[in-house]
Amino acid sequence: MAAISRFQFLQPYPYPFPKLSSFSSKFLNYSPILSNFNNITTLPPCWIHYRKFSVASPLFSGSIPECLESSESSTSIVGDLLDYLNESWTQFHATAEAKRQLIAAGFHLLKENEKWDLQPGGRYFFTRNMSSLVAFAIGKKYSIGNGFHVIAAHTDSPCLKLKPKSASTKSGYLMVNVQTYGGGLWHTWFDRDLSVAGRVILRADDGSFLHRLVKITRPLLRVPTLAIHLNRTVNQDGFKPNLETHLIPLLATKTENATADEKSNVSSSKDVHHQLLLKVGSDSCQGAGAPTMFEAMRRITECLSHPSAGESDFARAIRHSFLVSADMAHGVHPNFVDKHEEHHRPELQKGLVIKHNANQRYATSGVTSFLFKEVARLNSLPTQDFVVRNDMGCGSTIGPILASGVGIRTVDCGIAQLSMHSVREICGKEDVDIAYKHFKAFYQSFSSIDRKLNVD
Repeated sequence: MAAISRFQFLQPYPYPFPKLSSFSSKFLNYSPILSNFNNITTLPPCWIHYRKFSVASPLFSGSIPECLESSESSTSIVGDLLDYLNESWTQFHATAEAKRQLIAAGFHLLKENEKWDLQPGGRYFFTRNMSSLVAFAIGKKYSIGNGFHVIAAHTDSPCLKLKPKSASTKSGYLMVNVQTYGGGLWHTWFDRDLSVAGRVILRADDGSFLHRLVKITRPLLRVPTLAIHLNRTVNQDGFKPNLETHLIPLLATKTENATADEKSNVSSSKDVHHQLLLKVGSDSCQGAGAPTMFEAMRRITECLSHPSAGESDFARAIRHSFLVSADMAHGVHPNFVDKHEEHHRPELQKGLVIKHNANQRYATSGVTSFLFKEVARLNSLPTQDFVVRNDMGCGSTIGPILASGVGIRTVDCGIAQLSMHSVREICGKEDVDIAYKHFKAFYQSFSSIDRKLNVD
């Protein structure tokens, strides 16, 4: 028996790409229920590469170019990132895959409702709701009051979710009622093969309840656009769909007569969801505003404190801590250059973008920006800066939410990309590797850099 309240639309790759199942073998953000598998297409300087496809990319002919093979060397993490993304269809799947990789790497799984026995040198993690995860390693030379060095990202993306009553019929079609999640570029969802993924809650024979993850690896739905013959001015006036009435996926044509088996298999959800969708399911999200991370930090401090330690240990640890809010950033679009502030136009392939906003829509300050750039400078890594134009609104990230929770120093950064919140986003291959090196250097060298800083 399954309770359903959400699902994820996924866009299977069209011919001549392989079937979804061939992707079986994803950390950056944008982590929904869907957004095209959460895949980020990565661009080397002159070509597009799709990892592990059984046929060559249609953007070049003949054999795979030598530059492609060399880019897949052991020094690049792009392939590993794409493998992770291809597994991370929803935030549940992203968490499950991260859990699998952490266990394989020797991390010990903790339970929040059990007592923790933590030791210096240990590596641990826990999940909450199977949609958020906190992993941490304790230094062998840890002493009370040492700070936390944190990189945080979110696991959700703009997507379409099932409404509580999703089943509807219209003009002979079975339709699926959905609600939009996040600020998506919804016109990019039209005329694409979509599938579903999510989580189901099952009632076991013993009366207990279990959750299971679901992936439907074939196209199930489509949101068709109106033919040009019936909307002659769309190219002049622009495509402006009504998200309530026009963004309703088609599931199938209506079945006139149910079979005897279908009539006997009556479900309490029959009038709520189409039977074809009774595989996808229920959850409640854990947002950045929840105290998950700070509860963990306080608990770690308490576990490692001596019985005679003072109650100010956690407060001292926070003062020594630093948070990197790792999201994405708006790369300058060659067709819309005027949308960027003239002197802050991040480019693809040029390194991590540090994001600034005077009204703290981003949590970066002068001090945190300097410290993060110093990490890059000492490791010969490039950085860029982004400031939104004064005549345009500014988005936000989990950075200000987490920073304001306990006053932890925070820098907002991200990889430059195009088509943010589209069903298909684009970023640079080199930026993925630069980001990995920058984050790794942050863990290795931040303490020594921070000790040299004299700011009250």
